[in-house]
Amino acid sequence: MAGMQYADGYGPVAAPVDRLLASPSDARDATTASGFVAWSETFEAHLAYIALVLSIACITTLDSLVSAHSGALFGLGLLAVWRYGWGLTHFVRSNIYRSVVFPKMRAKAEDAMRKSADTLGDQHVFFLVTSFRIDSDTTAAVYRAAFEAAKRAPGGATVVASIVEMGDQRLIKLLYKLICGEDTKVCLVITRIAGTGKRDALAYGFRAISRQEPKADDVVAVIDGDSIVPPDLVKKCVGFFRADNNVGALTTDEVSHVHGKAKFHIWYSLRFAQRHILMSSNGLSRKVLTLTGRMSMFRASIICNPDFVRQVESDYVDHWRFGRLKFLTGDDKSSWFWLLRNGYRMLYIPDVVVATVEEPPSKYFLPAATQLMVRWFGNMLRTNSRALALGSSKVGFFTWWTIFDQRVSMWTSLAGLAMVLLVGLFETPFAFLIYLLWVLATRYLLTLMLLNSRRRVSAFYPFFIYFNQIYGSIIKTYIFFHLNKQRWTRQKTTLADGRTGFESRVREVSSALVHVLAITLFITIVALVLGQLEIPDASILAMAYGLDPEKLREWI
Repeated sequence: MAGMQYADGYGPVAAPVDRLLASPSDARDATTASGFVAWSETFEAHLAYIALVLSIACITTLDSLVSAHSGALFGLGLLAVWRYGWGLTHFVRSNIYRSVVFPKMRAKAEDAMRKSADTLGDQHVFFLVTSFRIDSDTTAAVYRAAFEAAKRAPGGATVVASIVEMGDQRLIKLLYKLICGEDTKVCLVITRIAGTGKRDALAYGFRAISRQEPKADDVVAVIDGDSIVPPDLVKKCVGFFRADNNVGALTTDEVSHVHGKAKFHIWYSLRFAQRHILMSSNGLSRKVLTLTGRMSMFRASIICNPDFVRQVESDYVDHWRFGRLKFLTGDDKSSWFWLLRNGYRMLYIPDVVVATVEEPPSKYFLPAATQLMVRWFGNMLRTNSRALALGSSKVGFFTWWTIFDQRVSMWTSLAGLAMVLLVGLFETPFAFLIYLLWVLATRYLLTLMLLNSRRRVSAFYPFFIYFNQIYGSIIKTYIFFHLNKQRWTRQKTTLADGRTGFESRVREVSSALVHVLAITLFITIVALVLGQLEIPDASILAMAYGLDPEKLREWI
């Protein structure tokens, strides 16, 4: 039945809001329209970048190339073959998926919807939207889009708002009345909770949906409070669940609307362009590597599964140093792992685009990027080990290897820089010049490849690609040994572990010690590859330990 329901017992509250039917982008036009960003995507900007590369190439003489360390050149070449070969594999798979495989999947989904409409009826769609500490303009745009998409659902829709503030409740109910009216197939359910985190908000929302007793083939769109869905979301997504009973969830392409300086616009647009290629590549295996919290759609039977709800609400891993490590962030990784473990397919829909409103946690780029990377990579690494433990036979070899590569790449990305630093500092400074030319040239080629993902690319992408690779790898290696570091960027909340001050200090010292040992071993291996360190001769080892050199050589 259409209308408003209150999962928390609150009654109707009216509040006059004059501007709710305005265009969602009006209030942000001045911020999102950046002349500098637009210029960076022009032909002139790219010409300036090419001129810079050619200038450096002109001053890089043949003598400097000859004097460069052969070991460093060999090492860089070997890494390049591995890393760029792996990247090219993703690029080719992405194009196969989007150009060949997905059009057939789309046709099959549309055909399944036509054939099943008369016999099974149309699917009811639930929109679960979670909101906390998001500005009213963004909240209005998000719920406006959700209501418009819900109105277009042939089988009717229910919008479940999982919120904290009373102000959001007033705004959402007013939007519902203005957009949906009284005579509508759209029902609104509001559940209010304490501000204890997104996991609790999702769990309350899942249980509110369960109480609606959805049919097994109904679907649930889980939407973050800063994500604006397209009006045809239902039409373009629900058919995939009817076409394949093994599909448990799907996610879509994303574009960013950034509130911040030009560097944030460029950085976010780069991330989403790269994401589109990687998600398409993994989509070919029918197992994406994340079901983003921004907008992912699930079977209602999964959302109503008590085991799934428990996993999202109170997920954890057991770690050999940290003990039982509860998850604060990374609810999307929890839902993804549950579906992966239970053998469901997880699809990527490249022709549906969700707009995300990005509010950097700091007005300064480096602190903001650091906070976001700590959260993103922490979520990834906390789930990584248990996904690998499922095995390639369960996960699929390509998906399993991609998960494994997440651990390897954080070291291989730093290996080239480490080689150049060692050679440049201890042998020839020309190594720095050659490396600079290499970085500028190769990252620009990667930038041009992104034209396969987006219509325009920024001439500043190469610098941000390198930043993501190097600084991102530094953050990953840090988080790998400090998996207990968790913090929401918006809520500013952390997770207490109940340990005494002494126990916490011991754990921090042990994390730092293991991290330092890993870095030392990494640099030692790089130096051995370069020939700057040599493996000690048997006679030296024998002298150190008082052994017979000849017997030691025979043993070795």
